Amino acid sequence: MKFTVLTLFPEIFELYLNQTIIQRAVDMGIVNYEIVNIREFSGNKHGQVDDTPFGGGAGMVLKPEPYWNYFKMKSHENPNKPFVIFVTPQGVPASQKIVGEIAEMEDVVLISGRYEGLDQRVIDNFVDLEVSIGDFVLSSGDLPVLCLMDSVIRIKDGVIKKESFETDSFYNGLLGFPQYTKPAVIEDVEVPEVLTSGHHKKIDEYRLLESLKKTYRNRPDLLEKKLSEDENFRTIWEKYKKEIEL
Repeated sequence: MKFTVLTLFPEIFELYLNQTIIQRAVDMGIVNYEIVNIREFSGNKHGQVDDTPFGGGAGMVLKPEPYWNYFKMKSHENPNKPFVIFVTPQGVPASQKIVGEIAEMEDVVLISGRYEGLDQRVIDNFVDLEVSIGDFVLSSGDLPVLCLMDSVIRIKDGVIKKESFETDSFYNGLLGFPQYTKPAVIEDVEVPEVLTSGHHKKIDEYRLLESLKKTYRNRPDLLEKKLSEDENFRTIWEKYKKEIEL
């Protein structure tokens, strides 16, 4: 799988992308990536990539020419169009489902936005999907792009053990259960006894119950969605509901 990132600040990506899990995926040949400084495709000697918005208003807008030039050049090099994602607060909410769908793709281009946004003509002509990582605004799309890359790469076959991400929050539609490690006691505060019992069935039941409790408290929207979509889960919920709603 290949990622290509179109950004104004390539240096932001290098340090993070060289960290353990992602670098391992690259070393194993599972993924590779290219970080493109979109200023190089500006078409003007000053490398200008932004301008004032038509119709007036505050801030600057990313010009269409750099992206137009990049995609036209790529279409001549390779007629097979990559899947293009623009990471923006105006996109559809990112989810584990979307992450899983992206992980099945071979060639993905990620556009990192800046300023007041990207000229709509670029979105209309080249972008396949707009994705948001949350209902808040950052100074640029660089961090959201990294978030999306990380979430996709870690679930690619062979990057980490499958059981390591199957218990992640959102993987099964719920929040994850609480985690504990050594020591078993710190200042008289103990790890729940069931986790040191060695009784795997009881441990699984405990973790499921705690996952349900956390989802009920923190993300009732996830719980409602799971209940509406999964008949088997509704049976599980009825079994534990009284304990959770106390």
